[in-house]
Amino acid sequence: MKKTQRHLADGRQIIYYDGADHEDASRDAVDRRDLPRVEPEPQIRYDPLLEEWVGITAHRNARTYHPPADQCPLCPSSEGRPSEIPEHDYDVAVFENRFPSFAGRPGPETEDGPLGLLAHRPGAGRCEVVCFTSDHYASFADLSEERARLVLDAWTDRTAELSRLPGVEQVFCFENRGPEIGVTLGHPHGQIYAYPFTTPRTARMLAAARKFSSRTGGSNLFDEVVASELALGDRVVIDAEHWVAFVPHAAHWPYEVHLYPKPRVPDLPALGEEAREEFPSVYLELLRRFDRIFGDGEPPTPYISGWHQAPRIGRTTHSGEAFGREEFALHLELFTIRRSEGKLKFLAGSESGMNVFVNDVPPEAAARRLREVAS
Repeated sequence: MKKTQRHLADGRQIIYYDGADHEDASRDAVDRRDLPRVEPEPQIRYDPLLEEWVGITAHRNARTYHPPADQCPLCPSSEGRPSEIPEHDYDVAVFENRFPSFAGRPGPETEDGPLGLLAHRPGAGRCEVVCFTSDHYASFADLSEERARLVLDAWTDRTAELSRLPGVEQVFCFENRGPEIGVTLGHPHGQIYAYPFTTPRTARMLAAARKFSSRTGGSNLFDEVVASELALGDRVVIDAEHWVAFVPHAAHWPYEVHLYPKPRVPDLPALGEEAREEFPSVYLELLRRFDRIFGDGEPPTPYISGWHQAPRIGRTTHSGEAFGREEFALHLELFTIRRSEGKLKFLAGSESGMNVFVNDVPPEAAARRLREVAS
């Protein structure tokens, strides 16, 4: 992998990751757009009832929304049509989001109200866009194994770099795919969020892991969940040498798969080389199975895919509770909101109002279907 760092017209960083075929590429194209710099001032506010942070980002209302294909900002630049990527072609490109949810350096926390319950502070951190390919009409599932490995290397490199930024607590690499999910740019891409706090979902996982360890005399909850799914087998979709993919026992979504490396590691930088080599074939097979769930007559399956990684060492929650890394297990969660042909699962009253999910597709049936559509 070759890594080249440049800057866009408004000062944002762009990084090119090139595979073996393009290691000689200089990547010296200049962004000549007259591009005014957006000065985001995101804020995070603490919800004392749910004990979690919420981002407030008014500047994001001005972000690009469903441009036509010939005006896609993620395609390579061409004569008379500059884009966010100055080069005329690229393998994988990562750049700072122009309209980030989190940006800047950490600042002091202010506690308003008679009892200081209304806390807020700057929404420090960083948000990046990851372009998987220069081909506007491709998808991640269309990538070669070599390109998928290059994306994995880019995710790993960015996780390591962003984790070192002041105030960053956790790094989340993810992809939203399909207009049904809410994607506003059709080009195959993902995002990386460097959060200024440990996310509520991770906090709940770590709390459950600590409770389980205390109850069982030191057993790891993630290890035992994976071992249980492998022992039962009816929800396992792929059992490879270095990875296992299964539909979880209490899946929230119609078709949901969790992908774990063997053995457990806390984050992408800790992933071993053997697991890295095998990842592209396993992950591409999962994505291609997702596209075959509902048959050839349906449009591409919308999905969300994201890496769950351990938060930084020595960080704490708002209430002061310490988080470690050794209890956590790196894993990828992949799910679709499509529940059957032509039908989507909407998060209505129970899910949105009370966070109580009701799944119409039994996890065992989902796993069976995902095994049936193997190539």
